[in-house]
Amino acid sequence: MRGWEHFLRVKGWDSGYESVSKLLRYYSRKVKSEHTRKNACGTLKRFCDFAGMGPDKLVGLNPNEASRLVQRFIDGLRERDLSIRYVNISLAYLKTFFKVNGFKGQNSLDVERHYQPSRYMKRGEYVPTPDEIYKMAYAAGSSRNKALIFALYSSGFRNSTLRALLYRDVKDELEQGSDIVMVPVYPEMKKIDLGACKGNIPYYSFLCREAVEVLREYCAERRKTYGGINEDEPLFASESKNLSPEVRQYTLVMKKALEGMVKRGARKAGINKWRDVYPHCLRKAFESALRNNRLDPKDQEFLMGHILPGSQDTYYDKTKIEDLRKKYAQVEFFPQRTYPSEELRKKQVLDTVRLLGFSDDKIKRVEEALAKYATVDDAMEEIRKLSLEGYKLRENPNNDPKKIIDESELEHYLARGWDVQTVLPSGRIVVKK
Repeated sequence: MRGWEHFLRVKGWDSGYESVSKLLRYYSRKVKSEHTRKNACGTLKRFCDFAGMGPDKLVGLNPNEASRLVQRFIDGLRERDLSIRYVNISLAYLKTFFKVNGFKGQNSLDVERHYQPSRYMKRGEYVPTPDEIYKMAYAAGSSRNKALIFALYSSGFRNSTLRALLYRDVKDELEQGSDIVMVPVYPEMKKIDLGACKGNIPYYSFLCREAVEVLREYCAERRKTYGGINEDEPLFASESKNLSPEVRQYTLVMKKALEGMVKRGARKAGINKWRDVYPHCLRKAFESALRNNRLDPKDQEFLMGHILPGSQDTYYDKTKIEDLRKKYAQVEFFPQRTYPSEELRKKQVLDTVRLLGFSDDKIKRVEEALAKYATVDDAMEEIRKLSLEGYKLRENPNNDPKKIIDESELEHYLARGWDVQTVLPSGRIVVKK
């Protein structure tokens, strides 16, 4: 039992205090959201502690006394440098508590909100580019972490939603070999995480080809480690070494663990503002990808899990999954990597071998290999042999040794302090010490 449940005598949507029961009945009629129930009661409990009174005694105050107490409490939150948004939401919960207990009309609380400018944001945010997200995924360490970053970006899911997914949610399409996998979001997910289905709005999104590919890789590793994956296991399980394997495979990734993993990936990918990269930034990158690819605004809003304005939501056809899947498949999540011209790709290869310190003779041989073949993919086998031909990378002027490695070697190098510098068109990776 949580502290506020014990203090306010809360059991489900009822309470041993009549004043609290009125508040719970109000929210039950309006939203029936567990997240709202927790936040409203948590705020009320903190206010009771501040005032030194129980909830039923609070509603016995006269409006002036109640207003003065609430104003002092709210101002105190702001003085602690809590966000303006948090402060004003706390005020809204307390006003609702007093309102449902008779503080209406002339008896309403007279409390001032704190000014919140438009687009107010207490913490900085940096939305990474598609290329940076790609580097983040390959710098994140394990196949699970790589799959998490690709999934966050290509589904647009919130932190809580992604962590609440179970294997059964994607099992059929994943095992049937679908390139684009549909992922449902439904109110029952809130039993796993209260924030998993915001507003109890059911919808679905998809995972792009890159995300599906690495997710299959991750699932193959889990089957090898645990002997299989049960349908009721989390899609993304904890990797905590503090848990036994039997417990670990059924334990969700923690919210803070996901945030930390995203930041580490951003740092290792060389993003200067890595401290400002959060899982929600990848949701914003998803929204940008949909918009940049000119997806219908209604489809964009649906895939984001938003209610369409006015009567549009009622008439939006949510049942045509295959039609939306086809539209989604046209979205280029990694445009520079998915559809670069062959000339551009060839230039990228030459830039990379120069960066790595290839000798003039080897650069000329790379140029000859690229000229010989129509595509970079056809030339890469010959270029790969050149890179392995007894070649030892020289150190650059800043004494930063670099190497080209295969994806299978990445975790080994990251664990030893190497950072990802770039991912080549061939899929091989440049790392530097």
